[in-house]
This record gives sequence, structure tokens and C-alpha cells, in this order.
Amino acid sequence: MTLSAEPLTPAAPAPVDAHHWPDVARTPHVPARAAVARRLLARIARRRGLRVELPGGRLLVPAPAAAPTLRLHRPDAFFHRIGKSGLIGFGESYQAGDWDSPDLVALLTELATAPETLVPAGAQWLRRLYVSRRPAAELSTPDNARTNIHRHYDLSNDLFALFLDPTLSYSSAVFPTAQDGTPLASWEGLAEAQHRKIDRLLDLARVRTGSRVLEIGTGWGELALRAAARGATVVSLTLSEEQQDLARRRIAAAGLADRVEVRLCDYRAAEGEFDAVVSVEMIEAVGRPFWPAYFATIDRVLAPGGRAALQAITMPHERMLASSGTHTWILKYIFPGGQIPSLDAIRQSTARHTSLRVAACDSFGPHYAQTLRLWRERFTARAGQVGALGFDPVFRRMWELYLAYSEAGFAAGYLDVQQILLTRPEPALTRPEPARTRPEPARGPGQPS
Repeated sequence: MTLSAEPLTPAAPAPVDAHHWPDVARTPHVPARAAVARRLLARIARRRGLRVELPGGRLLVPAPAAAPTLRLHRPDAFFHRIGKSGLIGFGESYQAGDWDSPDLVALLTELATAPETLVPAGAQWLRRLYVSRRPAAELSTPDNARTNIHRHYDLSNDLFALFLDPTLSYSSAVFPTAQDGTPLASWEGLAEAQHRKIDRLLDLARVRTGSRVLEIGTGWGELALRAAARGATVVSLTLSEEQQDLARRRIAAAGLADRVEVRLCDYRAAEGEFDAVVSVEMIEAVGRPFWPAYFATIDRVLAPGGRAALQAITMPHERMLASSGTHTWILKYIFPGGQIPSLDAIRQSTARHTSLRVAACDSFGPHYAQTLRLWRERFTARAGQVGALGFDPVFRRMWELYLAYSEAGFAAGYLDVQQILLTRPEPALTRPEPARTRPEPARGPGQPS
């Protein structure tokens, strides 16, 4: 099933609530920049083999019918938005219904492949015209972090329940694989695949009967439930009131409230000593300036001999450095204050600021592409129910683009996901010095040895 948002695409600009969506409601007017954006898109279409359809059946450049397709309903608005704010404008233009695609993931996968080559080297200076810095108000300080989390995770538990499986796991599953390594993903097998992911992480942290476990980032409680069912005691930290409420209710319903405590607490305020620390796709919300504090917290609360197991989305180190500090459409509308790390950055941060070291890592990016596909298909199929919860078409198109954009990132290999083990290296054994002996006198020629 491919994503086609055509039912939400108006024949004429639909009314947009300017209070909720000011930058979607307002079409900028930047003729010179729009002309540059048009020429750049034509160049990308030729080089990447994209089909750009204009109103009336015209094509921006010649292209085969089967090529990944960008269908422009309102080209002028599209080019002016991109000319004004680059990829943020690209996303806002989709929210506004200026463009569409019969296969959004195929189009975005092509654009996510080697994205650094989309703009020619000699024109990189153009980025200064539209790239903005991240707002200081979204930096994930202790004061700002709760607001950032609230904007995404407190949208509505009912919304997430519409497209997640019954475990309410909002992170990559681990599916069984075919002989060639292809994930065998299906909606019917998603809950089991989520449990497989959780159990692998708990095994990595050696969570067992009697283990004291700290979870950084509760989600809706499934990992805490699995750990408690093993006989562990769990303290789970979240900044989402919606998640805390539902997680507590799920834990109580399972009869495990005596083993799990869900605290509304910033990770930096964690207290206690734990045999295991686990954290699933939470580091992405921490923000690069606070990675040292995140890892230092884990180091501080981890008992001697303890193990920390993280699941983290990662990206290539060079791309992480290039995008660090840049305000993107995802940050503006989906995950304010976030930053996807590289595996190198995790190694460097732990080495510089903690006694922990990366002891093992296992990547499974294709499984995330399939997890996102299943979520996207479910979300799209239930668009009417999303609307019944009070979310307007601009929001629905925003989330369709977010899910498809994320799926494309993993399908293209631009993004990866890892399960990472952090441990303290064993102290090196000190070898006893050899006994000091008087050197033997040198033997002359002919003397027996």
C-alpha cells in the first residue's frame, strides 16, 4: 500500500487556520528566490530521474511515467515557499496542499539518497538565504524539555492508539527475517516484533529477577511491563503527563504496580543506584548540547558492574555535523529540540564525559523502514478517525509527510537504528614485575653457556 494523500488535496487552496498554522496559511512572495528554486528543482529532476508534473499535464523536464513523481497543484506557491525557507517550505507546501505524489515514499526515498548532492557544490552558498538557526526557546534545557515533549507526546493517547499496535510501542520493531535478511513485516506480527525488540534490549542489559532497572523515557509502559514480568523492579522516567497516566493504568491492570514506579521527572534529576539502565529512542530528544549530561546521568546511577542498553536512531557523522544547529521542518513541526546522533558522537561523548564505553552495537535500519510503513498505512487508512479526534487536514497531511519522510530516510540508508551496550571496562590486570636479579657476567669466547 502506498501513501496517496489525494483525498486531502483541495482543487483550490483550502482555508487554513492562521492561528494554528501561520506559516502554512501565509504564502511568501520572493520572485527571485522562487526562480532559483524552479531551476534547482529542474536540475534535481534531470539528475535523479524524477517526474515533476505541472497543472494541465505538462512536465517540468522530460521524464518517464514510472519515475518517482512530484505532482504540483500550485507551482507558484510551491516555488515561493521553497525559495523563502528551503526544506521547511517544502514541508509547509505539502501541508498546504500545494503538491502531492502518487507514491510519496518512493519520491522521498530518492530525495533522501545522498542528500548532500542535491544542491551543486558551487551553489551551497544559497543555503544562507533560507537556512535558519534553531530557536533558543526549543533548546532542551530542563525548563524547555517538558514543553518540547508536550508538543509531541501529549497530543492525544487516542491518536497514537489509532496507528500503533496494542503494545503502544513507538519505536522500531525487530521482525523475523528471510534468508537474505529482509524483514518479514506484517501488521499481524507487529506486536510480537515489538516484544522481540524489547526482550533483546533487556537481554543486552542482563535484566533478570531482582534487577534494579532505570528506564529513561517511559513511552506507554510496555518495556517496564516486560522488565517487571521478569522479576525486576523498575523506575521509569517521563516528561509526558499523558504517557505517565496511561502507563500507570496499564501497569496497574497487569498487577505489577508494586514493581514499577513511573515518575514525571527529567533524566537529569534521576536518583538511586541501578543494575541496568535502559532507554529506547529517547536520546534523539536530548539535543546535542546535553548529550554529555545524558550519559553522565547514566554513569552516575549505574551500579558497579551494571550495564546500560540504549536503542537510538543514528545518522552518518558528517551529516550530523552539517545539520547540527539547523532548524528543519521536522524540528519545527514534529520534534522540537531534537538531534539525531551518530554512533561516533555517542562513542566520543561517553569517552570524554563518563567511565562508560560502547561495548557492542547492532544496527537494523531496514526494520525501522518496515515499522514506519505499517504505522503510515494504518494512519492513512484511519484519516477519518484522526479527524474525528479534532485534528484538521493540515495536521493529517503533516503527519503523513512525517511518517513517509522517516520511512524514506531508513529505506535510503540515510538513517539507521542501533541497540547499543554501554559498560565500564574492566580494570587492566597488573602484571607482576619480574624479580630483579644481578646480571650475569658476560661470557668470553669459548666459555660454555
